[in-house]
Amino acid sequence: MTLRAKLGLVLLASLVLDANASVITLQVATVTPAAQANAAAYKLAVDAAIANPAAYKGSKSVAAYDNLSVKNFYGSLSNYAFESTIDFGVTAAQAGTWNFRTGVDFGYGGALFVDGVALGYDTHDMWWANSYATPNGSLQGALDLAAGNHVLKVYGIEGCCDGGQQAQFKAANAVAYATFAASDTLNAVPEPAGIATFGLGAGALALMRRRRKPA
Repeated sequence: MTLRAKLGLVLLASLVLDANASVITLQVATVTPAAQANAAAYKLAVDAAIANPAAYKGSKSVAAYDNLSVKNFYGSLSNYAFESTIDFGVTAAQAGTWNFRTGVDFGYGGALFVDGVALGYDTHDMWWANSYATPNGSLQGALDLAAGNHVLKVYGIEGCCDGGQQAQFKAANAVAYATFAASDTLNAVPEPAGIATFGLGAGALALMRRRRKPA
């Protein structure tokens, strides 16, 4: 492969890595189900189950966090710990107070975090029945977000028979909620390393063109 071709791949890779929309990942592990005392306890219990190789069922990528059912990705399971991670970006124009909500089916409750901050938890048998007005059916909260990349996490513990779940956001100054999806408009903000890589690649290509220009 020529040097020019290699540099072209570097440029393409930097653009692809720095232009992702929301990235949604699920992780599931079997567990002895039990309600937890608080949000931190849910995080600890679920993380411990996922870190156990004997219990871990694997990681799955999801195109949209809508009507999401664990059984569609892992088959019929009972007594499991659930963790979903959404990586998303906030532009300068979107910075401000963001609202989040997730409709869940967790027989032993769950918790919602954004950037490591607990926004809410519920220890009840949770089932949202496709309505955010359902008591003990959803986890909701708000947080001020600056421009940059952010992470939303949902932790839950289920005894059996999961139903459809959903996760939504309302950006600062937005009038309505939108569902997290790979096709949403929450583009990741380029990291400094990615910007540097792009700059080096572009500079190298420009230097090559200059050197090849006839005298």
